[in-house]
Amino acid sequence: MKAKRSMLNLGFGLTSQVITIILGFFIPRLIMVNYGSEANGLIASIVQIISYFALLEAGVGAASLQALYKPVAKNDHKQINSILTATSSYYKKTGIYYFISVVLLAVIYPLVIHSEINKLSIMAIILFSGLGGAINYYYQGKFRVLLIAEGKSYVETSIVTIANILNNVVRIVLLLQGVDIIAVQASFFVLTVLQIVAFHIYAKRNYQWIDLSEKPDFAAIGQKNSVMVHEISYLIFRNTDVLILTIFTNLKVVSIYVMYNMIFTIVDNIVQTINGSVKSALGQSYHEGKEAFVKLYDAYEVYFMGLIFAILTVVYILILPFMRLYTAGVNDVNYINFWLPVLFVVIKLLTNARTSSNNLITIAGHFRNTQFRSIMESAINLGASIIFVSFFGIYGVLMGTIAALLYRSIDIVVYANRVLLERSSWVTFRRWLTNVAVFAAIVFITTKLGLSITSYTGVILWGTALGLIILPIYYAVGSLLEREAFLYAWGYAKRFRSKLKARGKVAASQG
Repeated sequence: MKAKRSMLNLGFGLTSQVITIILGFFIPRLIMVNYGSEANGLIASIVQIISYFALLEAGVGAASLQALYKPVAKNDHKQINSILTATSSYYKKTGIYYFISVVLLAVIYPLVIHSEINKLSIMAIILFSGLGGAINYYYQGKFRVLLIAEGKSYVETSIVTIANILNNVVRIVLLLQGVDIIAVQASFFVLTVLQIVAFHIYAKRNYQWIDLSEKPDFAAIGQKNSVMVHEISYLIFRNTDVLILTIFTNLKVVSIYVMYNMIFTIVDNIVQTINGSVKSALGQSYHEGKEAFVKLYDAYEVYFMGLIFAILTVVYILILPFMRLYTAGVNDVNYINFWLPVLFVVIKLLTNARTSSNNLITIAGHFRNTQFRSIMESAINLGASIIFVSFFGIYGVLMGTIAALLYRSIDIVVYANRVLLERSSWVTFRRWLTNVAVFAAIVFITTKLGLSITSYTGVILWGTALGLIILPIYYAVGSLLEREAFLYAWGYAKRFRSKLKARGKVAASQG
């Protein structure tokens, strides 16, 4: 069942990402062409600031998820209801605070930002961009946590994907018609509300046993404040760059950053979709036995890390040819920059290659023990970025992020291995270094080849070809050097195929 749900999560998640990527590519370019780079930078800046309002929820969702793994594994509805009741009370407060925060931002932001766009338009854009999130947290938060704990992320993904398709199609049509940017953002708000209605209908039909009148188990999510520190640190870490660039540079520089970050955010989303599809299986396995869990964990780390490096290798090779095509005709600022892909790739490798170790800390519930380290990461990122941006501009914020990541990524790997797995952290660092060596070799070879890419078709074809070649290289090297992980993964795949065949035979006999 865990394997089946993981595959469903992965399948639905990747399908969602592909659809969202295809549709999402049109919107920034249409905004830049029709309204200018400043409008693109403005919307990106507002979205990033609104993302900080998730700090109001910080801690509750992650703590509830960690608390739910055990009762979900035991199918203990009473305990699940007690945890959800406690979670629900916090989410209701969150929705109210979120709403107030959006309104305050709509009033204050237009007064402090320098832009050629009129203040009333900025205010309306903020309200339509943020109010949907407030309603979302109030009604949907607790149910989303349960779906993830049960390994049913594919349900959320399906609903969100349909909403995203409708949202992107409507926005593209409006942008092509030259409609006011306020109406474009208003469509996002309307479809967010419809998404919440869909979740409500699904819950009524499939979770009739949910009872929020149970006595709330606040103790089960007692680590929420420690989790909150981690969540706040993560949000500051992830969203500081745009805010600092907005304050210390201008919205056109923000637009440059956003264009490159858009590509790498897609990578993040794909990686997190894959990670999220199996995280519930890892979480339940952790509570079922250490020996089996360690084997699963090692196999996952080897092949997940190889996947991350493979994806980022392809993106690094293709990003500048793609950016030349994507920003053609946008002449108010130069988007082509050799060093930005280098810095972004370093950041994403350091961020995503530590995912398996970070999963282990989260699953084990070691939030309080590691909260000071998380604070340090944010402090280094914020302080270094502010200092470096004054000297190096857009490069400075990326350098500040790298400085923080070097500290925290090493710390996470050391903690996960030494404290939780009780072994040398060299196991994971060796895997990092192996993949870095493969990355450097592939980039060196492709640089010598001098790829000529002059169309979107060329980007797609080369991306497909490179992916089909590069991913097997990483997996082959990983399998050769990590024999135990390979044998476990191979055995797991064989058992999964056998189950599928058995089910197929049963279905055929019944038919």
